[in-house]
Amino acid sequence: MKEFPYSEKKDTRSGFGAGLLELGRTNPNVVGLCADLTGSLKMDAFQKEFPERFFQVGIAEANMIGLAAGMTIGGKIPYTGTFANFSTGRVYDQIRQSVAYSGKNVKICASHAGVTLGEDGATHQILEDIGMMKMLPHMTVINPCDFNQTKAATIAIAEHDGPVYLRFGRPVVPNFTPADQKFEIGKAVMLNEGTDVTIVATGHLVWKAILAGHILAEKGINAEIINIHTIKPLDEEAILKSVAKTGCVVTAEEHNRIGGLGDSVAQTLAKNNPTPQEYVATNDTFGESGTPDQLMEKYGLTENDIVAAVERVIARKK
Repeated sequence: MKEFPYSEKKDTRSGFGAGLLELGRTNPNVVGLCADLTGSLKMDAFQKEFPERFFQVGIAEANMIGLAAGMTIGGKIPYTGTFANFSTGRVYDQIRQSVAYSGKNVKICASHAGVTLGEDGATHQILEDIGMMKMLPHMTVINPCDFNQTKAATIAIAEHDGPVYLRFGRPVVPNFTPADQKFEIGKAVMLNEGTDVTIVATGHLVWKAILAGHILAEKGINAEIINIHTIKPLDEEAILKSVAKTGCVVTAEEHNRIGGLGDSVAQTLAKNNPTPQEYVATNDTFGESGTPDQLMEKYGLTENDIVAAVERVIARKK
């Protein structure tokens, strides 16, 4: 099992803030909009350096999406920022009608996704957002795994013409991907080649998959681990190539098992190569208040849960 050393832990939302600031210095068409959560979204550095290109709309998320859609008509590239729950659930109608329907070049940037939001509880811990966004025609859906990848994704989506949903989080996690990486939308990243099982992970669960890979190696199981940072468009070729070799797959995500990465993978397999699959995801439930670690444990999103899923799926192989 390959080693993934890291020198620090950082929150992925700070990767977004760093990427947005760098974009501000290189692309004069990039503008920022925030719904009264500038500090939480780490947009304050952009606001300070480019006050004339930053718009604080207050607690008015629907208005923020409408403003962003209008700005694209003048050639601007708006990055909207608020919590994932408010970025999607509160403004789904505005995203559908004003952004996705006409393919507007709005970048919907969403922090504090999943149960790792922690003590803020179920009302803020949206676990349906990937499903909501991927079902919208024209929408690209991205869920990076660490600081460096989030920064790279934030920069890369400015070159993509069309609406994007960029999802990231609050907790600090190992920052293990290269600082100089080239982020390719829709292109999976092979982390560890293996022969016994494919583990397809996204977001915070990528590091958990790596930890699981080491546990599995001690058990004599050689896991192939793939980082799916882009949920839509999905890199079907990478997934199908891997499962053709391993014969089974585990999907891992900090999201409801209904509508997330796991369902996208299942559709791909059903159409092309039906294969045993196990899900590591929340089981059709809301979250609750607790520390991120407590909630990841309770809702079955740890490396040990991935290991258990691997053992189940291997037992199902013909």
